[in-house]
Amino acid sequence: MRLDAYLARCTSLSRKEARRAVAAGRVTVAGQPAAKASEPVAENTAVTLDGEPLTIPGHIYLMLNKPANVLSATTDASQPVVTDLLPDELAAKVHPVGRLDRDTTGLLLLTSDGQWSHRITSPRHHCPKTYRVTLAEPLSDPARHQLESGGLQLRNEEQELRPAGVVNVSDRVIDLTITEGRYHQVKRMLAAVGNHVEALHRHRIGALTLDPALGPGEFRYLDDAEIASL
Repeated sequence: MRLDAYLARCTSLSRKEARRAVAAGRVTVAGQPAAKASEPVAENTAVTLDGEPLTIPGHIYLMLNKPANVLSATTDASQPVVTDLLPDELAAKVHPVGRLDRDTTGLLLLTSDGQWSHRITSPRHHCPKTYRVTLAEPLSDPARHQLESGGLQLRNEEQELRPAGVVNVSDRVIDLTITEGRYHQVKRMLAAVGNHVEALHRHRIGALTLDPALGPGEFRYLDDAEIASL
């Protein structure tokens, strides 16, 4: 990883503060003064800050209840992002696991563990994700059959969708479980069967359910069992 990212992982410095520390000559890499903050650093490389050796702490795993109108990103020039909801020392160290659309709410995971993140988001692993979907009109039986049977094609795509799980919650609300993560997939799926999504809230990823104690914009750490479940 980059030296400034390494420093942010190992200390309370932000990436910007880490770059300043490098420029001020406070950092050594493999016994030599660091030349630039962008230089790559392996995890077992000897790095010091103000003469103190640094080691990478354990990975971070968070559950966030994403509010609407926040981007699933770490930076954006004009719009709020999910890491803005975290303390600075955490925001500099984690990334979103996948993404939710700007207007979609609910369960979003953030982590510093790239392999764990890839395991959840990789299309090869078919990790199920469940959404509470509010529809413009009740889901018809033929539409439900299309979603559950698989083979549905989205506009401008040739590959057919995998079968989805559908559970009726109320007249115009369903729980929809998918094992793919295509662009705007849920909205496009419902459009393909002649309906329209009015609101979308993700409440489950794999065996992990959004903690009901978390209000919009709130987060908590995952415990060991939750981490292992994914």
